[in-house]
Amino acid sequence: MRELAEYRSEFPILEHTTYLVSHSLGPMPRKARERLAEFGRMWEERGIRAWAEGWWETSWTVGDQIGRIIGAPPGTTVMHQNVTIAEAVALSCFRPVDPARNRIVYERGNFPSVRYLYQAQPDLEVVVCEHEGEIVERIDERTLLVPISHVLYKAGEIQDVEPIVRRAHEVGAHVILDCYQSAGIVPLDVTALGVAFAVGGSVKWLCGGPGNGWLYVRPDLAERLEPTFLGWQAHARPFAFEEEMEYASGAVRFLTGTPNPAAHYAGTAGYDLVEEIGVARIRENSLRQTQLLINLADAAGFEVRSPRDPARRGGSVVLQVPEFAAVHAELEARDILCDFRPDAGIRLGPHYFNSDVDIRFAIAQIGDILETGAYERHPGAVALH
Repeated sequence: MRELAEYRSEFPILEHTTYLVSHSLGPMPRKARERLAEFGRMWEERGIRAWAEGWWETSWTVGDQIGRIIGAPPGTTVMHQNVTIAEAVALSCFRPVDPARNRIVYERGNFPSVRYLYQAQPDLEVVVCEHEGEIVERIDERTLLVPISHVLYKAGEIQDVEPIVRRAHEVGAHVILDCYQSAGIVPLDVTALGVAFAVGGSVKWLCGGPGNGWLYVRPDLAERLEPTFLGWQAHARPFAFEEEMEYASGAVRFLTGTPNPAAHYAGTAGYDLVEEIGVARIRENSLRQTQLLINLADAAGFEVRSPRDPARRGGSVVLQVPEFAAVHAELEARDILCDFRPDAGIRLGPHYFNSDVDIRFAIAQIGDILETGAYERHPGAVALH
């Protein structure tokens, strides 16, 4: 078994930066370049034959690899461009919407992109809740879907999903679990949770890059739901070019048009490393390093806005410091990569390849920036990522 420190060499950007932003964009694994080169070679040398030699199937073969990481059985997870598209496909299964069951019980702490999707639907009523307890209270027989986040992106807080799923099952509603901030850093078993759908992406802890969103559909639902937002990959015989739709079996029927094999090839480099190490081992290290972050922040007098309870803490720690946007800009100028969010603070997310030295250095540099007033070099700093 390789020591976690040995994985630093898998990520070239670590040679010249202190990289603590995997909660936003995981660094590119070295082998991603090789996988992209393989895609390029196939396009160059094999041309149209590449579709039959692997490109066409990546939507579900790569989906199966994601499935292994999140506790999903084979054939239940497929790739999409991003989470918003994945949720739109899930929503399309219930078109036309029954007026008696048209409520979306939503959580304010979710990433807002998905909220925009539901708010734009004229036949849906979006009920916004402030916390997980209120979600359980507001789910009733009028509820259609309950989109929730496993880990909230601003505070890095793990949600108690089970009571929400249980209540949804009682009234016939469907939970869509957004695992973007948990997959690859927090152990997750979508089968055990019993959620109807799970969505996520690879930009963050999976280190799989953009264009690699994914959708899990519970097996019993995958065989009976019929999405209306679909394309030819969802057809049982796509290359027969039939005029009428006949749904493919399983989660494949939740696909849309032509896949993106270039993104899928690149993404597997990050997934391979997560599978090799194991999410449980990654989580153990994450809890230790996020606790170190909290201890150092406390000693420096920085306000911690993430959960102190390890059972409720995701992979990132949010620190509230004066002028945090400008402090972040100065950190970036010093090649210490993290990010910040409005009304939250600076977010720091160590991953399995980070050292304790990285964490100590980042906290020391925040202190130096505040003490010397170096942040004043960045008036009007705003979030760009």
